[in-house]
Amino acid sequence: MKSIYNLIKEEVRGHSIVKNSILADSNPWKRSHYVILAEVIKEELAQKEELQNEKKFELGTSISHITLQRFFESDYDYKTHNDLRFLKTLDKICIFLGFKDLNSFVKKAKGDKVYNESWLEKDFAKDIVYKYCKKNFEFFKLFPELRLNVFEDLIFPESPFIERIRSYSSQLCDNGLKLFTNNNRSNFEIFDIEIVSEQDEMIVVKTQEFWNLVFVVENTDEEYIINELDAQIYFIKKIDNTWKIWDNYNPNSGLLNNLIQKKP
Repeated sequence: MKSIYNLIKEEVRGHSIVKNSILADSNPWKRSHYVILAEVIKEELAQKEELQNEKKFELGTSISHITLQRFFESDYDYKTHNDLRFLKTLDKICIFLGFKDLNSFVKKAKGDKVYNESWLEKDFAKDIVYKYCKKNFEFFKLFPELRLNVFEDLIFPESPFIERIRSYSSQLCDNGLKLFTNNNRSNFEIFDIEIVSEQDEMIVVKTQEFWNLVFVVENTDEEYIINELDAQIYFIKKIDNTWKIWDNYNPNSGLLNNLIQKKP
């Protein structure tokens, strides 16, 4: 979504009404400029067919200058797009731009090959990593059953990464380990994520991840704890026009296997 947010900002600055106003000659915009922008958007939205009747009461026809300033001056936050209030703001901005809503804008952007190649696919690499981390946690919850198929939409089956996962996970399952999730004892969090390299068929993504995992051996009191904050690197590859994870660098990969082996 980061690319979509940036594209919306560009489209607003390039809008004919904005280009024919005092805003066109000002860069960067300051508080007073966002006050003007808010009034420009409000006047335009009041005339839009999309904001008549029930839709008008649902969304309203105004955006505060503070909200606009935050949108234009703040970096994209992955969690932001789940905020319903912010999505409604984006709906109104997209209606101002001449679209039915945010979804219509996104569909147009995805249909544009230039934006699709240079913006959307690169941003999609981050989404793949987020989805992988969530799926990896679900994968652990299935132990001691080994279910590598949960990764089929995210990792290439012939990749070295899936083979390493198979290797260390099969050992853990053979030892009867089960993830302990009561009272949120096991959890994970991604603190940061960024694209560090971009090529036509390879995108490298770096993350800061915290994994707090408690594994127990079934029918025993034996317990193993993983509590690690580390940087990981993901290599997202394009094969047959499909982007998936090809490899990963994790300095703590296989850490639990080593803990088990060292136990007297």
